[in-house]
Amino acid sequence: MTHTLLAFLGACTLIAASPGPSSILIIRHSLHTRRAGFLAVLGNETGVFIWGLAAAFGLTGLLAASQLAYDIMRIVGAVVLVGFGIQAIRSARRDGLTGFITAEAGNTAKAEPEPGSGRRAYRAALTLNLANPKAAVFAMSFLPQFVPHGSPQLPTMVALAAIWAAYEVGYYSLYVWFVGRMRAVLGRAKVRRRLEQTSGGVMVALGIRMAVES
Repeated sequence: MTHTLLAFLGACTLIAASPGPSSILIIRHSLHTRRAGFLAVLGNETGVFIWGLAAAFGLTGLLAASQLAYDIMRIVGAVVLVGFGIQAIRSARRDGLTGFITAEAGNTAKAEPEPGSGRRAYRAALTLNLANPKAAVFAMSFLPQFVPHGSPQLPTMVALAAIWAAYEVGYYSLYVWFVGRMRAVLGRAKVRRRLEQTSGGVMVALGIRMAVES
């Protein structure tokens, strides 16, 4: 069991280290506040755990077996991704306009975080994860590989899903910590706008790719 757990955690590390929409969204929210970044992490991992439970109960198999259901969810996921990307690009433009007005007015006060930004970060990350059909199919194919022979499948897969989500909370929290440590550089108006524009462009591109692929 120890060997299986170590192999599972190694696989979880490789999954988390692979760049994707969730990591981009977490970094984007971390640029605003550390709290928003952590809540984005929790939102993403709530989605991971939900898909893990669905895989344990065999529900993701229904999605994999139905091409229509998969395609509908794929289009929904693409729309969500493009929507978040456009939102990031618009936010960068809005920040640029706000910075210009502030500079013209001679106001050097720092902008306060938007109220409720943490809750929005949680909802955004959860929505993005649950709208991704690949996450569902991946959970279905990933978790059963690490169920030891002779172990009860349902409780073991539920436990693995919980470990997977908890491990990624720790892993992605390092992203939030790093962005926080680099806030003096990343928090500069021009740098932040560029990062917002880049993250938005990447999410739009990923959304278009999800929409057109079969």
